[in-house]
Order: sequence, then C-alpha cells, then structure tokens
Amino acid sequence: MRLRTFESFWLIKNGLLHSYPFLDKALKTDILVIGGGITGALVSHALMEKGYQVALIEKRDIAQGSTSATTSMLQYEIDVSLTDLAEQIGEKAAATCYQAGRRAIQAIAKLVKENKLDCGFESKESLYFAHSKEAAKKLKQEFEIREKHKLGVTWLSAKEIKTTYGIICFGGILSDTAASLDAYKFAHELIKLNVDRGMKVYDQTEITEFKLNQKKPEVLTSDGVKISCGKVIFCSGFETTRMLKENIADLFDTYATVSEQRITLKPKFYKTLFWNTSEPYLYMRMTDDGRLLIGGEDSQFRMPLFQQSIKEKKSTKLQETLQEIMPSIDFIEDFSWAGTFGSTKDGLPYIGKSPEYDNSLFVLGFGGNGITFSIQAMDIITALLEGENPELAEYYRFGR
Repeated sequence: MRLRTFESFWLIKNGLLHSYPFLDKALKTDILVIGGGITGALVSHALMEKGYQVALIEKRDIAQGSTSATTSMLQYEIDVSLTDLAEQIGEKAAATCYQAGRRAIQAIAKLVKENKLDCGFESKESLYFAHSKEAAKKLKQEFEIREKHKLGVTWLSAKEIKTTYGIICFGGILSDTAASLDAYKFAHELIKLNVDRGMKVYDQTEITEFKLNQKKPEVLTSDGVKISCGKVIFCSGFETTRMLKENIADLFDTYATVSEQRITLKPKFYKTLFWNTSEPYLYMRMTDDGRLLIGGEDSQFRMPLFQQSIKEKKSTKLQETLQEIMPSIDFIEDFSWAGTFGSTKDGLPYIGKSPEYDNSLFVLGFGGNGITFSIQAMDIITALLEGENPELAEYYRFGR
C-alpha cells in the first residue's frame, strides 16, 4: 500500500510557490476579493486591468483549496449536455452558454501568452465518448445540436477512436477547442504578476464577519482586523454556500489518480482531453510532465474520518475502469487525491449579485468546467461594476 499521496499531485509537484503576509492592521481598498484560488486570481486580474484598487484575502496559503485538487481540464462543455440545457432554458440561451465557453478557452490562451505565464498551458482537443450503445444514440443527438450551432465538432466512430487513441467505446464527439494547464501554478503566477503591479494580497487571513448591508461595507478578520471597501467579490468556491440561504449547489467529492512518467500512449492521446457518458463520468488527460491523470468516481458520501481509505478504493476503481477501456495500458499509480466540488441543477455557475447581500458580487463556478466559468466572470464582474447587464449574467443569476 502506498501512503505517499494524501495531498494533491499539484501541491507535491510545485510546493509553496509564493507566500504573503497575514493581515494584522486595518485596510482600506476599492474592492476586496475573497478567495486566493484560480477564480480569485482571474477576477482580481480583470479588476486590476480596469484600474481598481484591489486587495485579495485567502484563509489558507494561495491556491490550496479546490484549485490544488482540480484536474485543470479546460472545456467549453457544461456538465449538463447542450440538448438537456436547451430543454431547461431554451436552445438559443443554451447555445450562447456553450459558445461562451469556447471563447473563454481562447481568452485564457491569450492571457497566458501575453503575460508569459509559466503554467504548463497547452491547447488541445476534447473527446466526449459513449460508454454504451444506448449512450451513443443520445450522444449522436448531442453532436447534431452542437454541429448546428457551429461548436467545432466532428463525430468519430468506435473504430476511429480505437485506432487513434486506443480507447474502446461506442463512438464520440471530438471538439476542436479545449486546453489543459497547472491551475495551481497558474493562480500563483497571475497573482504574483498583479502583486508586482500593486495589488495587496494577504494569506492565512480568515474573514469571520461581514457588514455588507450598510452604506460603507466592512468585513472583520478572525483577529478582529477591519477591512473597509467599496465592494466585496466572493471567489471562495463551495465554501461560500454556507453563507447563502439559497440552495444553489450540491456538494460532492471527486477523486483522481496520476501515473508515473514512463507511460506510453498513442501520439494523438497526448493532445486530447477525454471524458465519457457514464454517471459519474470518467475523465482523462496527460500532464505537462508526461503522466496520465484519470479522475471521476464522484460521490456525495463525504466522511472526512475515512477519506484516506475511501480515496484508495476510488483510485483502484478508476484504474479498473481504465483497464476496461484500454486493456493494454501499463498504468502505475504515483499520486492520488480527492477534492470537494459542487454541481448546480442546470450545470451553470452563479455569477453576480445575491439578493441576500448588498455591496457584493459572487463568482461561484462549480462543475467540471468551473475554470472556464471563472474566465467568463472576468468580463461579467467588471461589466456589472460599471452598471452594465451582460447577457450571460441573466443565465447565471441567483434566484433562477
């Protein structure tokens, strides 16, 4: 039994890249961003680009929440299929949300390139494959509606997928827009970039009291330090659900395991992200240092006391599933971990103002592509602050 991997692969691989002081005296700022993960990094960057005075607070070290546990697969797809989402909110609106995901991946590619961020970013394709004959029929319908809305898709037969990637399945949708990165390293790189431009960052600083429903909002830290600001932007992920009465998401644990570096796969495999139609779905990608990462086995059964033993069982199950679809693979586990995430009824995020709090905005991505939603939030949040009402804000609103 290997007991080496209690922490996520990204933390072990990178270590603590940057640390910042905790807040020990009163602070005034235009905008306070709560949450030092990839969402807080992206949103604070957008605010800095607009010229706001920004302070960012994180109760842990930077990026050591969900950002350190994510598989960092950037896909435009939403956890709810375009077919099903169209039934919930209308086809035009659903297609708009999917198209926004494609633009978001293009936007982060540009951001990484322009700022020379060292984060293992790679543009890739994405293959969504059917795990059964019945699933293939529904997936073909999904392909047709995506093709109708020009989402850059191609249908691949089971034989084509087996020949090209070595995966046994029943056909799938190949999408031309996807990417992967090291989200932990990306968050550190982007935050450090903005610290050098004047942004204030405080880690190991927990907020315990909010006074938002007053003319001049204030928040207090666990040490009683007061922060005065014009607006608060919550980028604190699933933990934010505790302060909201509205039930916006169900929480679950998801599991991942990553191989040693000596794994050998077909050439096209290295440039593609993979996920399938099973419930919970399986997902796979190569890391930038040549390892195969597989994840899934999501569960709402969450018992921290038994997390290590549950993680080991889930890792074994993931490897068994991998062996079923790729029988000849030689997967030797090197790291495994678990992370907590959320899912919403329509697969969409909650971005904008909650009626429960004044002087604040929320960016709650959730789902398998929460990073993609956080990229979209960069434009949505800055537009809302400027009094505009972008179309996506309507689809991602609270109280929907």
